[in-house]
Amino acid sequence: MPSVLIIGGGLAGLSAAAALGDAGFNVDLHEARAFLGGRATSYRVGLGDETEVIDNCQHVLLRCCVNLLDFYGRLGVRDRIRFHREFYFLEPGGRTSVLRRGVLPAPLHFSGSFLAARWLGLADKLALARGLLALRRERHREDLDRITMLQWLREHRQTPRAIERFWRQVLVSAVNEELDRMAARHGFQVFWLGFLCSNWSYEMGVPNVPLGDLYGEAAWAGRPNVRIHTRSQVESLGQHGADFKILALPFERAAALAPELGLDVAAFEHSPITGVHLWFDRPVTALPHGTLLDRTMQWFFNKDGGRYLQLVVSASRSLAGLGRAEVLDLALQEIREFLPEARRAQLVKGHVVKEIRATFSATPGMESSRPGAETELGDVFLAGDWTRTGWPATMEGAVRSGYLAAEAVTRAAGQPERFLVPDVE
Repeated sequence: MPSVLIIGGGLAGLSAAAALGDAGFNVDLHEARAFLGGRATSYRVGLGDETEVIDNCQHVLLRCCVNLLDFYGRLGVRDRIRFHREFYFLEPGGRTSVLRRGVLPAPLHFSGSFLAARWLGLADKLALARGLLALRRERHREDLDRITMLQWLREHRQTPRAIERFWRQVLVSAVNEELDRMAARHGFQVFWLGFLCSNWSYEMGVPNVPLGDLYGEAAWAGRPNVRIHTRSQVESLGQHGADFKILALPFERAAALAPELGLDVAAFEHSPITGVHLWFDRPVTALPHGTLLDRTMQWFFNKDGGRYLQLVVSASRSLAGLGRAEVLDLALQEIREFLPEARRAQLVKGHVVKEIRATFSATPGMESSRPGAETELGDVFLAGDWTRTGWPATMEGAVRSGYLAAEAVTRAAGQPERFLVPDVE
């Protein structure tokens, strides 16, 4: 069987390796770092006299992420994802509302939750209903890649409170970009696939193990034709004599490693994510997770019986200039506004992870700049969440890119196979 060199051990490279390995190709994957997973991984950090294994940032998925779930199935780790059917919206002071599906069919399955929601007023709920109906009706508009999501929301008379407490709260976390910078097509996609097209696709999956454990040696044990090389830096495309090569790297690294491809990445910008890790001396919540309204911190995830929380801030440009102590102070101040028990607890230790180059910025007009999997060099292919996957920069988008690159390899080898799972419809 043909040989394939994959450069990059993030989700794009790993999914391409799994698909091609299952198809019988001989695969060598090289990752420069000591661990796999790219920007969705875990590693050990020192905290004073102790060490902890942490995720660089809490990553979640929805059931509409069908290719990511397929990839987890290939690795035999799908059972390590716990799905939640309820979303908890917390207001400062601690009042909590729950978003869950009801008895009505899609797209009306959240009607009961919205009617009971205390974090939105009547005018906000009416605006929200109007907006969701318009989104369903206009999801094929031709200008959605030319306008921002905020422009569309204002066009459809969404109230400031509905924008801030619902649309922004969901979309900024999903797309990792602010509403006034986000192409409307990506906001539409998140809401259509995740919230409207079925009554189950919204369910949120959270790994119940550290992210790095999902890609460990056991996941590759049944594929002797797939060899994983960590701490292995590839300096040039000609370094290995493989029949085919996949560059599964961030856009700036792919352009630097392979200038002969002539990749034009000038239009790409980065959008940051910040993860904050807080360990307390006692449990501070029984909730599994919660979205935090009206503050900088956007979500918390309960990782150890309420004693250890991971907080997430997407599109976190406001934190870029703050030091570690300042971010921890802000996170502690805000979490105590939402969780009364946290006011009585002592912070034992904390850690901050800033992913300044977490994703590309999904601004209007970017789709035309995203390259496909195939390149002018017939034996070189591209993968990565920044390529033309049909999705924004998410774990699902990264896996889609890996599958698309793997499909392109099989076509070039004269053995075409399909790996991509169609979107939920």
